[in-house]
Amino acid sequence: MNTIITQNQRYLPHTLETKYHSVKTYRTGCSIKFVCRKYKISKASLMRWNKKFDGTKESLLDQSHRPHSRHPKAHTDIEMKHIKNYIKRNPDISMLELYAKLKKYRAYKRHPCSLFRLLRKWGYFKQEKKKKKIYEPKKYHTPDNIGEKWQLDVKYVPVKCYVGDRPDKFYQYTMIDEASRERFIYPFKEQSSYSTIEFVKMAIKYFKYKPKIIQTDNGFEFTHFKETKRVHPFDIFCVENGIEHKLIRPRTPRHNGKVERSHRNDNERFYRYLKFYSYDDLIIQMKRYLYKSNRLPMQVLDWLTPIEMRKKIVGG
Repeated sequence: MNTIITQNQRYLPHTLETKYHSVKTYRTGCSIKFVCRKYKISKASLMRWNKKFDGTKESLLDQSHRPHSRHPKAHTDIEMKHIKNYIKRNPDISMLELYAKLKKYRAYKRHPCSLFRLLRKWGYFKQEKKKKKIYEPKKYHTPDNIGEKWQLDVKYVPVKCYVGDRPDKFYQYTMIDEASRERFIYPFKEQSSYSTIEFVKMAIKYFKYKPKIIQTDNGFEFTHFKETKRVHPFDIFCVENGIEHKLIRPRTPRHNGKVERSHRNDNERFYRYLKFYSYDDLIIQMKRYLYKSNRLPMQVLDWLTPIEMRKKIVGG
């Protein structure tokens, strides 16, 4: 049985089998309460089906709900004839021009919206359905050498993982090398440009090399929201260290896909089971998880771990 109610359905209809067997059971002498409880139907439905039933299943089929007579306020045959004649003589006539002529020469006293609904029913003014442009991802060139490009992003640490006494918020900063997929993560108590700069310094110390490019989204911790003459502190830091800061297009997180995908892995492998009671405890547990995650094989690396991939690139 199809249990999906479409947008124009008011209720979920009973199947023909339910109607047939419920009426047959009722006519064997069973009580109305028993039949309604057994087949999960209402008394009104049972009585309606029983009245229609003549011994065949076909008699219980749903009939058309279309009214037998026209609505008293619907357009008359004469009005519809006038409208069709005007459209036939002038196929390109606008609705306002048509309404004006009907009102002036044919004593048309209906509201313009009534005329519009009638014309739309006849097939006029139908808007063509615009085909949604299917997104076709462009081929992305992943760097062949480590240090060519890093992806940087920030993730909120789920509140449910924190079991401390005082309510507090924590943020996970993530840096990933595109070539080796090796990551560095560290938690901070605030999401700011200061935390960003401190994290990048820690990442350079961890990886033991500087990147040529750091790619980020348009978050306030990386850049200014609007055009301004002020230079963002993170941009100043990048210039001083000879690093190019590259911003992705707004509202397109897929352009920073490697670090975004790693955050989804963090939810499944780390935060799903994490319980920490303090900031120091989170640092310790995150450090252990980082060591483990960089030593897990990845399909995209031909089942090498990020650490093994880094050694392969450097050694090659």
